[in-house]
Amino acid sequence: MESSFLGLALAAILILRFSTPVNSSCSATRPSSRNVDMRYVEVSCYNTTLYPRLCYHTLAIYASTIKRSPKLLANTALNVSLVNTKSTSRLMKRVHRIPGLEPRVVAAMLDCVEEVGDSVYELRRSMKELGRAGGSNFSMAMNDVETWVSAALTDDDTCLDGFAEEGMDRKVKTIVKKHVQRIARLTSNALALVNRYASTRASLP
Repeated sequence: MESSFLGLALAAILILRFSTPVNSSCSATRPSSRNVDMRYVEVSCYNTTLYPRLCYHTLAIYASTIKRSPKLLANTALNVSLVNTKSTSRLMKRVHRIPGLEPRVVAAMLDCVEEVGDSVYELRRSMKELGRAGGSNFSMAMNDVETWVSAALTDDDTCLDGFAEEGMDRKVKTIVKKHVQRIARLTSNALALVNRYASTRASLP
């Protein structure tokens, strides 16, 4: 009787021992939907953009919304760029009012206020056009999106050019370079992802 009980117990232990690892192994090797979405953002950023680390850092938190949609990826990148550009525009307006700035620094700052403000407008237009893209007007709408985003990037670069010469106020120059360079890189990444989406759709029959 005792030996029979021990035999049953041993059999149960062996069943648990060999069945449990198989189940946990399947669970461990099956990637979650979130991991797949994160991987999509990562691969898209590193295969497409000039600033992949910045791209992934700013877009990975939206992976569950983007999923594996190139359109949502491009739209999210544009929105991230727009939000940051609006914030930088407000900063430029505050900086140019700092008392005691030299006239040429004030002039450069006023140019930046205008250029970054234009960039905000252009990014808004690009997102509006992207929302309209579809069907027979897809190629035309995407051309407009690319044009608007390119214009925003040009405006950011123009702002930076105004502070390229020697002798500008170092503190102001550092602030401008730090913030405007960041939005220029975000916009560059957004443009690359917009181009990727446009080419993906254009290749469809």
